[in-house]
Amino acid sequence: MISGWNDRDGRAFASVFADDGCLIGFDGSDPDGRATIERELQAIFADHTPAQYVAKVRSIELVAPSVALLRAIVGMIPPGEQELMPERNAHQTLLARKDDDDWRVVLFQNTPAAYDGRPELVEAMTDELRSVEAQR
Repeated sequence: MISGWNDRDGRAFASVFADDGCLIGFDGSDPDGRATIERELQAIFADHTPAQYVAKVRSIELVAPSVALLRAIVGMIPPGEQELMPERNAHQTLLARKDDDDWRVVLFQNTPAAYDGRPELVEAMTDELRSVEAQR
């Protein structure tokens, strides 16, 4: 999914979702269904070049034999830039379901990590993401 975003490929981004999967975006958008997610992402990528994600998975928990919860943090680097934009840091939560032998995303949520009034937490998260970027 992250690679699909970074490659500006709506089809690749949406390909990991279940047919009935849903997404809650950074801006509050909430397309339902893989086809709608693909269409909306393709429109975003056709309209402008978004920043690239830097991601760090913090945990993956198997909550049932066919259900997994993934928690990650992300930052974004604007096109043509080298530095993360701390104001775009976010927490990402992904709920996946195993159907037959395939894992599919049923819910993905991207929540801003503004940490209102706590700039030290923004800086700590940005530093953590910088260490991920340095390893790439």
